[in-house]
Amino acid sequence: MNRFFAMISRMKYIDRWGLMNNTQTENISEHSLETAVLAHALAHIANVRFGEHIDADKAAVVAMFHDAGEIITGDMPTPVKYFNPDIISAYKAVEKAAENKLLSMLPGDLRPAYEPLLSNDDPVLAVYVKAADKLSALIKCIEEVRMGNNEFMKAKEATERSLQQMDLPALKVFMDECLPAYYLTLDELG
Repeated sequence: MNRFFAMISRMKYIDRWGLMNNTQTENISEHSLETAVLAHALAHIANVRFGEHIDADKAAVVAMFHDAGEIITGDMPTPVKYFNPDIISAYKAVEKAAENKLLSMLPGDLRPAYEPLLSNDDPVLAVYVKAADKLSALIKCIEEVRMGNNEFMKAKEATERSLQQMDLPALKVFMDECLPAYYLTLDELG
């Protein structure tokens, strides 16, 4: 029995930002879609503006699955996940075990198509997906702060700093040209 897709559909049950007081909950399914949209955009910006040759479609699909292992592990809060090198190393092993568990739910003939999506080993795509993942986190922080939730102020500042330290021209373009729109109201967007 192929259980993989039924398990993937459970991404909607794993909430993010568990240690934070949220005005709007966000699950990993929602986050993964947004990350996919952002990874796709970053790749296209890199291709159009900087002459890169990044597979934007693959970047989007890798981003769709980038947190799939959290169906099994749950969402580990960032302060815990990155507390020290031992925890980072242990969590990477847990993530790998979760990816392998998910892959084991696929029939053997489908595994080769999904393994590179769950265990992305393309270092270029990894950079774009990581940037998109952080952008998604920043957007969540912006939304929460706009709603008056100052609980997200420090996370917003830390995420902005982290993004600014990434050496990715397409990311800078997105932050300069697209990110300001996330501060607008619906009426202002229209």
